[in-house]
Amino acid sequence: MSGIIVLDTNVLIHDPNALFNFKGDWIIVPMTVIEEIDNFKKGVDEKGRNARQISRYLDKLRDQGSLQKGVEMDNGSTIQVVMSKKVQTIANDVLLSDEKDNLIIGTALFVKEQNPDKEVTLISKDANVRIKADAIGLKATDFEADRVNFEELYTGVSELEIDSNLFDKFIENKTIEAPSNDLISNQYVRLSDKNNPEKRIISRYHVQDNSIRPMTHYDGGFVFGIQARNEEQAMALDLLLDDDIKLVTLIGKAGTGKTLLAIAAGLHKVIEENKYKRLIISRPISPLGKDLGYLPGTKSDKLNPWMQPIYDNMEILIHSHGEIETEREGRIFHKRRPVVEDYLDQGWLELEPLTYIRGRSMPNQFMIIDEAQNLTPHEMKTIITRAGEGTKVVLTGDPYQIDIPYLDSESNGLSMSVEKLKEEEIVGHITLEKGERSKLADIAAKHF
Repeated sequence: MSGIIVLDTNVLIHDPNALFNFKGDWIIVPMTVIEEIDNFKKGVDEKGRNARQISRYLDKLRDQGSLQKGVEMDNGSTIQVVMSKKVQTIANDVLLSDEKDNLIIGTALFVKEQNPDKEVTLISKDANVRIKADAIGLKATDFEADRVNFEELYTGVSELEIDSNLFDKFIENKTIEAPSNDLISNQYVRLSDKNNPEKRIISRYHVQDNSIRPMTHYDGGFVFGIQARNEEQAMALDLLLDDDIKLVTLIGKAGTGKTLLAIAAGLHKVIEENKYKRLIISRPISPLGKDLGYLPGTKSDKLNPWMQPIYDNMEILIHSHGEIETEREGRIFHKRRPVVEDYLDQGWLELEPLTYIRGRSMPNQFMIIDEAQNLTPHEMKTIITRAGEGTKVVLTGDPYQIDIPYLDSESNGLSMSVEKLKEEEIVGHITLEKGERSKLADIAAKHF
């Protein structure tokens, strides 16, 4: 046994499979954790589903042995549920409270007393729990199994200087063999001439034949009324318009245009090219500030406050795209500006909260998940696996703007998707750097 791990409730609620992530360790689940999971299990949200999954895992382990004594797993770890009257005494003596968090810390201290020769580590996603544990001499860490280094997160773009002869060959043949093995599938390359750095072409790496070729899916023109304002936006549109790319991830601060670009490409593909049956746009329902509480009315009425950012982007695009003709008794009688409801009525567009996506199968759809940084890796997996044959999924978000407890820029589902899926041939990613909403929005995004 290499060490003893004590798990906090939030780790298991975040990822039920965390129970099996510690190979060769002795895993302690405090009885307080079981009680907290019992309180969560009746919920219909992701937290409730995860709580029920944990209960099923632990109940199944009972078939293999006694959880009181510890059940040995195939990966060499042992899982044990610990309950002792001494736990509350220890918690009260040290922390002067019988709160749930302190009882979990008390369990870790109890286990440490029982195993003085072993290293005991409390794993929690709650920073305050880790601080309290450290203050009383107990080792505590965050759950690291599903984290990435955000400062080194893949951007989707690289710089490459080549000699003049090779650059001229690229201009002539529209392709060259990649000069190094450092490039990633569908990575964009700012290709420049060593002798004349001003000569530069945006190109893309194709892993299938190890070649670098110019962008072919976006030529700089208008896409449903808008066009790229910078190089990163052009690269993003190139990915969004490529039907062979089935998953696109766009990361950027507020105002970089990630959502607008995704919706424009989706409407273009659905309405103008008829490549997909409909455009589905969804986002997590998480308020900024105090929750509005219960909202009366129909499903549409309830969704309006949460989907308003989508409506704002849709109105920009629809007004940019132009007028539509309306018919009465078989005759076109006037032209008018279209509205979002026209696209909803035609079946081209569907707005759904993520609550309703679980369990669905979505073939041949263009699906956008906005504010994807507010999803856990487990939720992200659930959403991406909804994609049926022919469906394209676009994830947009800003990992610095997270509204969900226990998630951060390194552990959210969007960052994990970028890093874990970057090598796949049908996946592409771009990090948008330059704000284009307005000069004021760009200043705010930089300085706050």
